[in-house]
Amino acid sequence: MGKINKIAVLYGGSSSEREISLQSGRGIHRAICDLGYESDLIDFKNLSNLYELKVYDFVFIALHGFEGEGGKLQKDLDDLNILYSGSNSKACRNTWNKRLTKEILKKNNIRTPVWLEVKFDKTIVDHGLRVSPYDRFRPFEYLFLKPQEDGSSVDIFKISDEESLRAAYKKCTNPNRGFLFEEYIHGREITVTIIDKECFPPIEIITKNEFYDYDAKYISDDTLHVEAKLTQNELDEIKLIAINAFEALDCKAWARVDLIQDKKGNFYVIEINTVPGMTSHSNVPKSGSLLGFSYNEVVEKIIDASL
Repeated sequence: MGKINKIAVLYGGSSSEREISLQSGRGIHRAICDLGYESDLIDFKNLSNLYELKVYDFVFIALHGFEGEGGKLQKDLDDLNILYSGSNSKACRNTWNKRLTKEILKKNNIRTPVWLEVKFDKTIVDHGLRVSPYDRFRPFEYLFLKPQEDGSSVDIFKISDEESLRAAYKKCTNPNRGFLFEEYIHGREITVTIIDKECFPPIEIITKNEFYDYDAKYISDDTLHVEAKLTQNELDEIKLIAINAFEALDCKAWARVDLIQDKKGNFYVIEINTVPGMTSHSNVPKSGSLLGFSYNEVVEKIIDASL
């Protein structure tokens, strides 16, 4: 493989995660320039034809949301024989769709919270939570309601009764699409970064918010991202689960595996992100720093793992 000299950083786009992608892209671009590469920042929404990327040796995908994580971009880049960061089209499709993710995890005997697939329309609200499809969750204090395909905790709601269900429908920015009701597991939120099949130190997310929503992820300065305090057995187990999930979903180069540890110590995989955030609040650079890696070194490791 030839030497990589010129790198495009693809960012921005038109999804609900645009602002986060802009932050990620700028940070990655600065790092790439610091590392001595020639680099350009390219906003996906201003790119008329992917063929324009043929002048680059490598494309670093910092594009969040469906445009960067749904799999179509990766397929199109493969068709043009353009090298890029991260997982291929199939892995991105499987991780972007939470139902597919859960089905694959279940097939591979990897714990994930119980779920119910629905179309979040007025009928769901009118029928309420007392109908038989919800029996799989009973008894429950809360359920999570989340889009099958979206990121950064957009349109995620904590549901306890018919009133909160009606409120969620009113607040939802984009209903009438595929959603999942998901078992609510009370416990610790932990995320594991994987780069080149190596697990970085798990990060525990501690928030004052009701759950780890958009505000907690990207805006609040009260959210804590700290090295998870785990026994050696727990550390070995969570790393094994994260790697197993990474491989079951056919991920490549880098990803972030999000988990919950319940009160009994069991770990459940919530989702796998193939284009994790790289903002100042993000867990990937934070996890790398616990191993002594600078932000720039983490970016370099992602590039190397992708080649």
